[in-house]
Amino acid sequence: MKQTILRLAAAILISMHACAWAGTIFKCKNSAGVTQYQEKPCEKEAQAISSWADTSSTKLEVDEDSPGAENQTLVLAQGQGGHYYIDGSVNDNFLNFVVDTGATIVALPLSFASSAGLKCKQKVMMMTANGQAQGCITTIDRLKIGNFTLRYVDAVMQPNLSQPLLGMNVLKQFRVEQDNGQMRLSRKY
Repeated sequence: MKQTILRLAAAILISMHACAWAGTIFKCKNSAGVTQYQEKPCEKEAQAISSWADTSSTKLEVDEDSPGAENQTLVLAQGQGGHYYIDGSVNDNFLNFVVDTGATIVALPLSFASSAGLKCKQKVMMMTANGQAQGCITTIDRLKIGNFTLRYVDAVMQPNLSQPLLGMNVLKQFRVEQDNGQMRLSRKY
């Protein structure tokens, strides 16, 4: 499963390589040793992760009905195989994402995307573990995780994908910290 996810992430990066150089997210450790993802270079040696240019009009909103939502931090416990999982919804259809810093863009199984009412905007060819596969670029009207709602999120629909991936086009909207088997997502200010 881990290899399939990594290969899919690599395939998405390869298939969209023309867009991948537009922005960079840097994976850094602060003075306390906590991993952070940021748009500016690290102060010391860092691992840079290419990210897809945000050409969509993605907007991050906070559920105002929840007390303290403005300052909410989502805390995820490290799960099976060292991965982080987060419950969410796409157009009010619930699912469980793997948080994937190696995925450039949100990736959804085609069957789920169809049930969520997503339509193909553009067909793309990708290299997967099973060879070339056709996928579709789409736009999610409303993606919700915790008290955060993102609007107009680009995603790829993949026919042979079994686990939805929460990619960097969403993660770069947040401050991401990882330490002691926990990942914390909070709003950037």
